[in-house]
Amino acid sequence: MTVLYRLDCPSVQVARHFGAAGGADPWAGGTVSPGGFAPILTMGREFVAGPRRPGQPLRLVPRQWGVPPPPSAGEQGRGVLTVRNPDSPFWIGNLRNSEFRCLVPATAVMAWSRVDQATGKRRALWLACADQPLFAMAGVWKDSEVPSFALLTCEANAAWRDAGHSAMPVILPAHGDAWQTWLRAEWERAEALLQPYPSSVITTASSLRA
Repeated sequence: MTVLYRLDCPSVQVARHFGAAGGADPWAGGTVSPGGFAPILTMGREFVAGPRRPGQPLRLVPRQWGVPPPPSAGEQGRGVLTVRNPDSPFWIGNLRNSEFRCLVPATAVMAWSRVDQATGKRRALWLACADQPLFAMAGVWKDSEVPSFALLTCEANAAWRDAGHSAMPVILPAHGDAWQTWLRAEWERAEALLQPYPSSVITTASSLRA
């Protein structure tokens, strides 16, 4: 499961890259941890989702990473960071309503390595995209007491499998058509984007500075 990612760009640069209205997001760059706030890109309304107005702009807004769990998890349930089953009743209503889909900008994603047989420890591997230094992951947000988001996952590519993982976050292709499809299209078309990113363009570093 993805538990850390990085966005090493200030919000102004992120907004410019994706052609979004900058808003008032104070993000200056750094690591995003569970429960922390980070910029996402959405074409939904500012706080409560609803019918999209004609010409609704793409906006950069802060959201908390980790959606409150369903009541069955109890009060001690942790925030849900990733969506492994998009057909789950917990998610499908939001995913079918494109107002709740979002882009999650990032520059690298952390994955734990396999256990080193000599030391019994894992290393933190930071995986990035050689073809797009600033990329978008597919996300979904929920209108809870504190608006929050989770990352969509898909079958792991070779880079994530080599690290011992069966799933990876959905990294969208580096063009506006894919971004628009995820943000605006009917669910059948958007769901087709839930594919592993080519491992041939994934680069790996053992660590990144905080």
